[in-house]
Amino acid sequence: MEHLRGFIFCICFFILAAMNGSVEASKQFKVGDHIGWQQPGANNTEVYTQWATSKRFHVGDSLSFEYQNDSVLVVEKWDYYHCNINKPISSFDDGNTVINLDRPGLFYFISGVPDHCKKSQKLMIQVMGLHQRAESSPGIPSTPEVGLAPGPHPSSSGIVVTVTLTSVFLALILTVVTMV
Repeated sequence: MEHLRGFIFCICFFILAAMNGSVEASKQFKVGDHIGWQQPGANNTEVYTQWATSKRFHVGDSLSFEYQNDSVLVVEKWDYYHCNINKPISSFDDGNTVINLDRPGLFYFISGVPDHCKKSQKLMIQVMGLHQRAESSPGIPSTPEVGLAPGPHPSSSGIVVTVTLTSVFLALILTVVTMV
């Protein structure tokens, strides 16, 4: 009888998890992959644009900037296009900066080192909402940028698992029901 109760519990849990979409993996992306965050070479000025267009960013994901003798500035759209380092939303120079992508829309990043931005060390990304499809247009303007805080230090696996409150509640109910 106990084996049957455990079997029913497992089946119910997996069915509810599949129906609810309860577990979503958030990803941490290393900006620039193996080259990190640095001034691109003269023959590779599109490196960060190409890197960003090859990824799909979602709310809950994060960006990891790894760099030396440089900085990361979170800026407004105008400052991005004009490489203006004087009015950043946020500024980081710790060499290992993690930015949480906490809202859908466009995010703009530039180097804080004079002239690096003008030599293409800048990054613009489109963050999709939790239920937004990948086909959405990256050119659609988003809500105004707000201040960003650095995220937690990168984990060794680079993946964070988020469980919704509904899933926890349903699992608790199933546990109680199977114990009765």
